[in-house]
Amino acid sequence: MDFNELEAMEGLRWSWHSWPVSKPEVASLVIPLSIMCTPLTQLNELPILPYDPLNCSQCSAVLNPYVRVDYPAKIWVCPFCNGKNRFPESYIHINENNIPAELFPTYCTVEYHLNKRSSDQGSSPSMNGALGLRSNSSSFTSMSAYFGSSLGSDWAGSGLVVGPAIVFVVDACTPEEELEMLKSELLHVITRLPENALVGLVVFDSMVRVYDLGFSECLRVVLFNGQREVSSEQTKQLLGLYHMTQSLGKSSAVQRKDFLLPVSQCEFNITSAIEDIRSSPQVMQGHRPLRSTGVAISVAVGLLEGCLVNTGSRVMVFTSGPATIGPGIIVNSDFGNAIRTHRDLNNGYASYFRKSSEFYKQISQRLSDSSIILDLFDCSLDQVGAAEIKVAIESSGGFMMLGESFASERFRKCLRQMFDRDDSGNLKMCFDATIEIVTTKDVKISGALGPCTSMRKMNNSVGNKEIGEGGTYIWKLGTVTSKTCIAFFFELGDEHNIQSSSVFFIQFITRYRYGNMGIRKRVTTVSRRWAGKHSPDIAAGFDQEVAASVMARLAIHRTERSYAHDVVRWLDKMLIRFASKFGDYVPEDPSSFRLSSNFSLYPQFMYYLRRSQFIDVFNSTPDETAYFRLMLNREGVVNSLIMVQPTLFQYSFDGPPIPVLLDVCSISPDVILLFDSFFYVVIHYGSKIAQWRKLGYDKDPSHENFRKLLEAPDLDAEQLVAERVPVPKLIKCDQHSSQARFLLAKLNPSVTQNSTYTDGSDFIFTDDVSLQVFIEHLQELAVQG
Repeated sequence: MDFNELEAMEGLRWSWHSWPVSKPEVASLVIPLSIMCTPLTQLNELPILPYDPLNCSQCSAVLNPYVRVDYPAKIWVCPFCNGKNRFPESYIHINENNIPAELFPTYCTVEYHLNKRSSDQGSSPSMNGALGLRSNSSSFTSMSAYFGSSLGSDWAGSGLVVGPAIVFVVDACTPEEELEMLKSELLHVITRLPENALVGLVVFDSMVRVYDLGFSECLRVVLFNGQREVSSEQTKQLLGLYHMTQSLGKSSAVQRKDFLLPVSQCEFNITSAIEDIRSSPQVMQGHRPLRSTGVAISVAVGLLEGCLVNTGSRVMVFTSGPATIGPGIIVNSDFGNAIRTHRDLNNGYASYFRKSSEFYKQISQRLSDSSIILDLFDCSLDQVGAAEIKVAIESSGGFMMLGESFASERFRKCLRQMFDRDDSGNLKMCFDATIEIVTTKDVKISGALGPCTSMRKMNNSVGNKEIGEGGTYIWKLGTVTSKTCIAFFFELGDEHNIQSSSVFFIQFITRYRYGNMGIRKRVTTVSRRWAGKHSPDIAAGFDQEVAASVMARLAIHRTERSYAHDVVRWLDKMLIRFASKFGDYVPEDPSSFRLSSNFSLYPQFMYYLRRSQFIDVFNSTPDETAYFRLMLNREGVVNSLIMVQPTLFQYSFDGPPIPVLLDVCSISPDVILLFDSFFYVVIHYGSKIAQWRKLGYDKDPSHENFRKLLEAPDLDAEQLVAERVPVPKLIKCDQHSSQARFLLAKLNPSVTQNSTYTDGSDFIFTDDVSLQVFIEHLQELAVQG
């Protein structure tokens, strides 16, 4: 079974492709029943349907290839609830030789484009020619007649269709040189925005300034005290964003919109405002600048709430230091008080952490209610409070970047890639997304882990057990990309009449707004089979890569409320149970222990997970740990595994690059290693290679092969850096240099200072056990039964 081919067709990776028929058997699997879902994955074939989906009248499942159709009676039977539904008039010409794309057996995923502008209709594929229907019936294309209605409402009576809204929140405490580079990039972003995109500007230091972009006589701002918490209603009142009520009881237009205007109406004003930002005066010696980051974010969210922008918006925060005053404070301004560390958090010495985290939890609820995304660009050598803000960024699906300087190429690439536009000039952004799951009656939903929020909507598909964001069958996402991946967890219902080898179904319905604010729905419907007790199908359908990714998410979810050593013990306990269940061995004989090929890699994934920066936070700041965990919680299976167990390639004169073991024994003086841990890419030159490079042999025409050897890892590293967002840090180092620690820290310490025979090879100073010792201990414990 090729799991990658299935993922290419479905956008899903399953931990188990065949599910047991009883709860005790499910519990014995150790790895939970789970699906890693990438809702907007790029598929080779994706039918685009310009009409509304057809839903089951009983369970709301969308018409799909698994329905049973009675063509003469024009009735279809839902596979989820077995309810009978009548086709509408628009399907009157349906028959065995003329079926819509959503019934094609090869299309388990289709996408519906709703509320498109009339100007886009010409480019919409017809139901017949583009999707391969064998009839010239026009009944299906006639269903797009509703497109005549305009998309969105007019803004301030201008007749302009409202685009996405973006509020830039800028830290004025940033040093002058850094601030100039940031302003330059923001001005570049403004030029790349569509004319109908709404923009706002908030600048903060000890005070928060909201710019009135509709006032052209001079720069006019509304000031907020950075030390006082401001509610949503207070923000609206102070900005004049009050609402009138019409006779029918419906909310009318906002009275003042000058703080959030389309680019076409305020490009000169916002450009002037950005250019006018100046670095705040230096504070007294021995003190940090006075930053009111929390109030600035709250005011920016209140601005969007007051302008009734609930179809898609972003608050983009650019800061260079921690909040030192007001709600959301990280540390006070006196340098005598050090910023919190992991030890402070564990011992309860971080006096502001709990209160600030609670403040941002409240912000996250406001973000979810109004479909607002919160992004954080931190360019500082110090922490800025990302650990506290993480909950709001993650729940909204926002972007986080930890960098060192706004002048860096890394920051520039990250920001510019966010504002890429498609061929029609729309931003490649998605907003206001929801994911709904429909299941057959024997499958219950436990929850989800990823950049989503439970909407707490219950039905018969929702199970009693909650994992992560549970208690619902619909989740809210502020945004979703082609890389966004969410882990969904399932359990069995209470009924015990499941038939072995029978089929069950799961449907994912993803609704979102594209950059042009048009509504789209992507529907994926899949089936799998139940497996009886001791069925070989269960073991054959195990995907160890998905299992490692799922366990990594569960582990970091546990770290939010447990100590790291408790999480490690839990991982060890689960691994021992897993090995004891699926290993082949003679009881009490460790030397007889074997794991089949589709289980054999899982223990080493767990070994590297235990040592990873997600669990072992030594030498990481709370901000860095928050960033690492946030990224793991949203990336797909492949990238998650790279984070847990990085890849290592060897370049030598002997041939093309080859993958080698992630082991200290792979280091050699005459090879180059390319190491990829997702967050940074390391090019490691062996001592001989480094010496030849310093002697300039690569510039000698007679050493052409050496020049090509040096170029090969550079080209591959550049490709890795270019394709990934956020852009990883690229490190080039020589063997035995200080920067080589980025590589050595991740290698299996098979040779240490305690080894009796090293043969002159590299070794690692550590007390950690090697992978070999870890596996030996696992075998001893697994065979004990």
